[in-house]
Amino acid sequence: MGHCCSKSAAVSVANNNHDSSTSTAVPVPPSKQAPVAPSPVAGDVRNTPSHSFTASPFPSPLPAGVAPSPARTPGRKFRWPLPPPSPAKPIMAAFRRLREARPIPEENNQAAAEVEEGGGERGLDKSFGYAKNFGAKFELVKEVGRGHFGHTCSAKGKKGELKGQSVAVKIISKAKMTTAIAIEDVRREVKILKALSGHKNLVKFYDAFEDANNVYIVMELCEGGELLDKILSRGGRYTEDDAKVIVVQILSVVAYCHLQGVVHRDLKPENFLFATKEEDSPMRVIDFGLSDFIRPDQRLNDIVGSAYYVAPEVLHRSYSVEADMWSIGVITYILLCGSRPFWARTESGIFRSVLRADPNFDDTPWPTVSPEAKDFVKRLLNKDHRKRMTAAQALTHPWLRDERRAVPLDLLIYKLVKSYVRATPFRRAAIKALSKAITEDELYYLRAQFALLEPKHGYVSLDNFRTALMKNATDAMKESRVHDIINVMEPLSHKKLDFEEFCVAAVSTYQLEALEGWEKIASTAFECFEREGNRVISVEELAQEMNLGPTSYPLLKDWIRTSDRKLSFLGYTKFLHGVIIRTSNTRHR
Repeated sequence: MGHCCSKSAAVSVANNNHDSSTSTAVPVPPSKQAPVAPSPVAGDVRNTPSHSFTASPFPSPLPAGVAPSPARTPGRKFRWPLPPPSPAKPIMAAFRRLREARPIPEENNQAAAEVEEGGGERGLDKSFGYAKNFGAKFELVKEVGRGHFGHTCSAKGKKGELKGQSVAVKIISKAKMTTAIAIEDVRREVKILKALSGHKNLVKFYDAFEDANNVYIVMELCEGGELLDKILSRGGRYTEDDAKVIVVQILSVVAYCHLQGVVHRDLKPENFLFATKEEDSPMRVIDFGLSDFIRPDQRLNDIVGSAYYVAPEVLHRSYSVEADMWSIGVITYILLCGSRPFWARTESGIFRSVLRADPNFDDTPWPTVSPEAKDFVKRLLNKDHRKRMTAAQALTHPWLRDERRAVPLDLLIYKLVKSYVRATPFRRAAIKALSKAITEDELYYLRAQFALLEPKHGYVSLDNFRTALMKNATDAMKESRVHDIINVMEPLSHKKLDFEEFCVAAVSTYQLEALEGWEKIASTAFECFEREGNRVISVEELAQEMNLGPTSYPLLKDWIRTSDRKLSFLGYTKFLHGVIIRTSNTRHR
């Protein structure tokens, strides 16, 4: 579970006899595939055949009928689907990482475990500092789920606050932790669960224990089954109203995680469980085994996730929290039509489809789906991660908007304001013109974010940004160093922003370009820029504005009008981006 080459995905694609970029069938395992029981608890998503794993070399402390955790560490990364962008260095680095994380052959598991225990050359520190009295506090009942990283059992509390209460226990064998990376993965998963537990749509974390053989992660028992099973039970798709209820819950918890500096990296229907069997049961996101802390300006490069839900930038090995938003787009597509947006017979075919194909919005039932719903999915399945909505923005999209529902604070606002306060006067003038052309839908989101900063007398300052962030802080923010972004916003300490200037600072050119009305927005903005901000500028000065060298001069010449030496419409749109995005069909002279 959690890998792009997961067993369920591999089996399902192997049994299909055709290859296309989209699927016309619901995401249900083929009829030839053996039925798989749902996992009703946190931790693992699907039971897999017991013969897929070998037994732990240690004596099992588990009751009869409960198999031990698999005693090997699977590779964290799937096979390279395409050559990486850089031909030499990334490949060698990847091979080194794969060699370090390579699992020990099954026949050598026992010997390796004995060497580690004896303090040999492969000895690793497998002490986590967790309590060691798991057996005294809980009684295991039965195994209810199994995955690559461990297996999950239901249990009963024997004493303490959880006495008599049913819980889920994720059990990870220490024999399986064959590398320092594997040990750190477990430590990080517990840190994330402990730091984030408390959100209504995130599985509750109770405690972590360890003994000589295993680590035990005690969590809330979710008895309502997986979202995937709910989709299948409904014939493969939801109505729009029912889909909204699901998507809002997913976005709410993901917005919370992203604000704390946590990227999940394995969002899929199997990793959302219903807390109870009631029809209106709330959902819980589970399985943070592949999750990681991420700094505001950091890019991750290790390829993890599940094939059908992996974002293009993950395959290119440079991604951030936007990769989770792509996965939510895939989930929403499935909810609305019952098929996957990207599909192929083979794993490499899936990756090619993700990188090159466009989702099908023409076949049934898409002609009957509302334009708002289609726009919502398209803005999440944009291959340019910069144009994708954030979770907080998605909650204010016309398809989901509800003025009675609180909008979460968005870290994107901090990033944009940070860039604005450090921008040159000429760039600020260009952005100011753009802000005057934004749509009412974008203004709705900006008003909500401005209100969350609790302006005083209509203005916000650095203190407002700091206070708003602290109000939402958890221990996860310390690990991900989210607070560091306040330090680089220091120029704001000497000024205040009213709502008009806040809109200028917080507008995103890339996300506006993703709108269907971008051409009109850009034209209106340029007309305003011509009146108020456009001025004579040399190629050298323009290159300096964009931090470009002399090699860019021939290109930048095309951005400046020969008639008056000011930016042309093409130059204005390119200057807003800071990089070359595309050539507009509209021309202004």
